[in-house]
Amino acid sequence: MSDHGGGPVQAYTVRLELSDEPGELLRALEPIADYGGNLLSVFHERGSLTPRGNIPVEVDFECHPNRFETIVSALRTASINVIRAGAERYDEEVTVILTGHIIDTNVSDTLSRITAESNASVVDISLSAPAGTSDVSSARLRLATDSADTSDVLETVETVADDKDLRFIAPLTDGEGVA
Repeated sequence: MSDHGGGPVQAYTVRLELSDEPGELLRALEPIADYGGNLLSVFHERGSLTPRGNIPVEVDFECHPNRFETIVSALRTASINVIRAGAERYDEEVTVILTGHIIDTNVSDTLSRITAESNASVVDISLSAPAGTSDVSSARLRLATDSADTSDVLETVETVADDKDLRFIAPLTDGEGVA
């Protein structure tokens, strides 16, 4: 990865708490763009509230290392509550599939539990509900984690799926094959 100046960029994650008001997410993303951050993903957990009654938001972006502290300072100057800020150190991504009544069992809660109960970040989600939101749906989740934690992350996803009566389809891992 490199920025427009030819230097290396690094991926970072900031965990924010935002009030549930129109324009708050945009207000939180502006300092990242203003100081040269390139958004990778935004996980806006509107169905969840922090203990202070705010909405948790996780933002993954890349920027030159010398810009990161400036971006975090600009967020704080803009009165954005920064809960956690640091380099993204995940070195592996796994894709899993969940099927069942995903929407009826609160997809936001499902994602929140996976990230809270494991060392994983949701990089991407694709949700399909061809027969409507009250019928069976499916979700493809791409999760980033440390390679040493992959088994624990998959166990967490399986536990959450079992708790919600969802079907969990795990990726094949090294050493597994089809007979």
